[in-house]
Amino acid sequence: MTSDAESGNPRVPIVCPECETTSRVPLTDLADAIERHNDQLHDGEGVAEVDPDVADHIADLIATELGLLEDGA
Repeated sequence: MTSDAESGNPRVPIVCPECETTSRVPLTDLADAIERHNDQLHDGEGVAEVDPDVADHIADLIATELGLLEDGA
């Protein structure tokens, strides 16, 4: 992820394997951008998504923060 220098808003990579495109959008616009892309180009089918590597990393960070990855010690 990168951030918009002016607002400090993180920019999240979106990938669309069918279109073979990648773009970065502000986190605040993420859901709308993915929905708009899929509606306009893929008849609403969920083809475009957050880059899977980034999504996995975010999920790991959240799980760690919630203590879900800790050993039962």
